[in-house]
Amino acid sequence: MHNELTKNDIKIMQEELDHIRVDVMPGVIEEVKRTRAFGDLSENDEYKTAKREQNHYRSRMRYLEGMIKTAKVIDDRSGENEVGLFDKVEIYIPEDDETETVSVVTTVRCDPRRGLISMESPAGKTLLGKKCGDTVEIRVNDSYSYTAEIRNITKGEDDGSAALMAF
Repeated sequence: MHNELTKNDIKIMQEELDHIRVDVMPGVIEEVKRTRAFGDLSENDEYKTAKREQNHYRSRMRYLEGMIKTAKVIDDRSGENEVGLFDKVEIYIPEDDETETVSVVTTVRCDPRRGLISMESPAGKTLLGKKCGDTVEIRVNDSYSYTAEIRNITKGEDDGSAALMAF
């Protein structure tokens, strides 16, 4: 499996990985050693907490390394009048009589509560490449879909403000 990531996604992941390796892990390892010296490990809550933290960071490092290693680099540019990654897209949903503004982003940077939807989500897949004025049907699953009209596209770029998802 390949993860579709932009060059900036990979850069941000590598920066986080370097930060964990250089700045975080030495302190975490030292804390494990310090708390291990307290004695009986079966009743040593400080040691258990330190080990949990160490395991968390090791897991995060493995995740980031795997994502970088299997990345398929994609271009985040699109045509002038079509929806691309990081563009702000104003859509009107007649069923709810509501207007929403969303940005389609790579999956590792999505945050639907902030209007950052994954390019792999039903809405993201549908919106990418469409033009202002297009009416699209967003199929959520086999039994539910809704119509949306693209009202406005404001070209954007990846400024790095959309954080990587935590796990």
